[in-house]
Amino acid sequence: MGSKIARAVFLVTAIMFFAVLALDIAIPTLVLCTMALSTWVVSLDLPVVRKQRGEAA
Repeated sequence: MGSKIARAVFLVTAIMFFAVLALDIAIPTLVLCTMALSTWVVSLDLPVVRKQRGEAA
């Protein structure tokens, strides 16, 4: 009986470890991708439309 409980505890612990490990890799990856994308968007040379004085929209 004790062996089955020990195996179940080990299984649950292993599942939790690998789930946290996956999040530990995925979340920084998403953050770095978002930072790279925002840097790329800011560095684009998009034409800026400016209104001149007296000019209608």
